[in-house]
Amino acid sequence: MRRILFLYLFISAAGLSFLQAQELPTTSNSGKVIKAEETSSGFPIFRREETETESQFLKDKPKAIDLRENPNNLMTEADAVKQRWSKDKAAKEEYRNDQSLGNVITNGKFVEVYCRDHEYVDGDRVKIIVNGQVVNENMPLQGGFTPVLVHLQDGFNSIEFVALNQGTSGPNTAELRVLSEKGEQLAKKEWNLLTGAKAQLIVVKN
Repeated sequence: MRRILFLYLFISAAGLSFLQAQELPTTSNSGKVIKAEETSSGFPIFRREETETESQFLKDKPKAIDLRENPNNLMTEADAVKQRWSKDKAAKEEYRNDQSLGNVITNGKFVEVYCRDHEYVDGDRVKIIVNGQVVNENMPLQGGFTPVLVHLQDGFNSIEFVALNQGTSGPNTAELRVLSEKGEQLAKKEWNLLTGAKAQLIVVKN
């Protein structure tokens, strides 16, 4: 019996010495310590502190894209596909009515208006009128954007696009984009008009 007891104690002591001789695993994790927060229920919630890099990334705001660098950069791949169409949509009687393009608000002294024929380029032309004054008597709508600078007065400003024709197919079609003086896009609109009809955008200057 003593021999059995002695053998058991010897094996236990040897096993303990072996475990103590082993090195604990190390880690290269340099992240912040996870802290436990007590809740009303008594159960802890663990939250990891943000690193300096993560914190700066979350605080930084995305930089505004300057769309004025090249007007054609306003076009997307889908826009380019549309240019391959062989004709416009069918002209509908509803396109004879004037169209509202809505309102936009800005604090700037001017806006930049970009127009283009976003469907089949077939010779569509428009007259542009700002607050009752003609600023472009006869502007052709090309596949790329044509810019027009519009100076604003305080309060409401009316920008009208009068369809001078319907090209060789369908209605007078166009895509309109409006940029602020900082290059921020304020509006993206489209119109489909029969000859003589107009599309109107209201720009409010605060």
